[in-house]
Amino acid sequence: MAADAAGALAAVPATERVALVDPGFVGHVHALRLALTDPRFPAAAVEGALTAQPDARASLTHALGAVTAGRSGTPGPASPARPEEPAGAARPDSGSEEPTGTAPWGASLPDAVTARLEAGGVAVHRPELGVLVAAVPDGDDARAKTLAEVDAVDDEAVRLRNAVKSRDGFFTTFFISPYSRYLARWCARRGLTPNQVTTASLLTALVAAGCAATGTRAGFVGAGALLLFSFVLDCTDGQLARYSLQYSTLGAWLDATFDRAKEYAFYAGLALGASRGGGHDDVWALALGAMILMTCRHVVDFAFNEANHDATANTSPTAALSGRLDSVGWTVWVRRMIVLPIGERWALIAVLTALTTPRVVFVVLLIGCAFAACYTTAGRVLRSLTRKARRTDRAAQALADLADSGPLARLASRTLGRTMAAGTYSAPYWALLGTAALFVWPLVAHTVGTWRAVPQAVVYAILAGVAVAHPLKGPLDWLVPPVFRAAEYGMILTLAATSDAPGALPAAFGLVAAVAYHHYDTVYRIRGGTGAPPHWLVRAIGGHEGRVLAVAIAAALWHGQGFTIALTVLAAALAITVLSESIRFWVSSGAPAVHDESGEPA
Repeated sequence: MAADAAGALAAVPATERVALVDPGFVGHVHALRLALTDPRFPAAAVEGALTAQPDARASLTHALGAVTAGRSGTPGPASPARPEEPAGAARPDSGSEEPTGTAPWGASLPDAVTARLEAGGVAVHRPELGVLVAAVPDGDDARAKTLAEVDAVDDEAVRLRNAVKSRDGFFTTFFISPYSRYLARWCARRGLTPNQVTTASLLTALVAAGCAATGTRAGFVGAGALLLFSFVLDCTDGQLARYSLQYSTLGAWLDATFDRAKEYAFYAGLALGASRGGGHDDVWALALGAMILMTCRHVVDFAFNEANHDATANTSPTAALSGRLDSVGWTVWVRRMIVLPIGERWALIAVLTALTTPRVVFVVLLIGCAFAACYTTAGRVLRSLTRKARRTDRAAQALADLADSGPLARLASRTLGRTMAAGTYSAPYWALLGTAALFVWPLVAHTVGTWRAVPQAVVYAILAGVAVAHPLKGPLDWLVPPVFRAAEYGMILTLAATSDAPGALPAAFGLVAAVAYHHYDTVYRIRGGTGAPPHWLVRAIGGHEGRVLAVAIAAALWHGQGFTIALTVLAAALAITVLSESIRFWVSSGAPAVHDESGEPA
């Protein structure tokens, strides 16, 4: 009886996930797997099966009680099953993964409970099954027909195909995914987790960076090969997560941050190798420039998406043209390639590393990434100018968090900023004006690295506060965070490059890497739905304007080796502070499980 299901449900601890599966269910094992084992959704269902995680257990109990009351005395139980059981619905005594029997009542109990949940306002995820079958057939003829439909589709082939991200770059789609999906299945069958594969990818890239740091031709060739293999593993971890439905907030964070760590560590390895090779070439400025360009480009992507993903009336002629171009097959791949996503970029770096010199690698990378950044940013500016959109308070808060304003900017925001009128384009105007004040006069007057440049850093801090004094809901307000990133990182590069201090550029590379980690960490906290890092952390590390002022003072106060030591100490202090808090947060995070399926260039 239905009451038996309620009793069995009550016997399962409230901290565990449970599932209701109709005994007459007929379908593919993977259809049940999609419904019953995906950790990203509090409740999910297909026809004849329903699952609920602890967050939705109370609602499930209430809905089941209501359905049970309406079916009082009706025979034919549907037993709660734990999703950890093979196939999610197999009965220990059936001898098969396919459930047998039919439900004697008119409507499936799981379907009735699902309808009751949805009527009560609970969001029940219904996975896209495509050609997969999930049904509760009524009668022998219908059952035989459904079984024939199940036999006609190889669900393992579907599962393997769906392990590949639906929207990816050309190189990844045609040169990596055709075989990396089988590597993902091999890992799944041996009990490996996506996080383990992600870690293996990081270690491989670090070894590649070490090979590049040798400065020998053999080292460069080995570095290129290992970097490509690291990318294969990088694709495999996501495919393994989709194949085995092992999504997690920690995994998404590891995948994203390790990608940056791998690439930037490889830049450092190339710079070390160039200085140790026969030519003793110093390319640290190019390596730092490449890291800055890449990070600013990512901030453009993140800020634009955060500003627009939940905006209402979000339409523009430019977006409509892009949609029409997507219907022309060859344009899709060309447009994905010219933005130089991670697959194309790593392939380019690997091949050039093996065949040329580190200087050539960085020059080509800077040219390619600069073109890609201009292309994507120009397109997004055009969309924003022609788009009729009303941005939400959540989007404005996300942009404010991405701005990373510290105590000085917040003080200027609460005082001078509130007296300024909020115009349509005032936020990016003040941000750009502050950046100009930071760079133009010191460079023209040749006061970079002196006390005469410090007042410009103070002006930058004040204007940065004015820029964020009002909610960032303007059409181009998403430009504010990347402008601040370019100002801070560019200031550090300029001071290190114009300094006579030995080792200043490598120290500056470490400082920018530590700050960039904090900014990426902020992005993925927002994406995971947990909000930005705590205010105390942002205050402790000064905010972007505080760090700019600190580096400007350090350059004026210390010269030669003293400036290098100051940059190194600042980098170490920032790295320890942000890493310790970030690791503590992500290891203990209560954020919902997520995985990056956006297809955005990385």
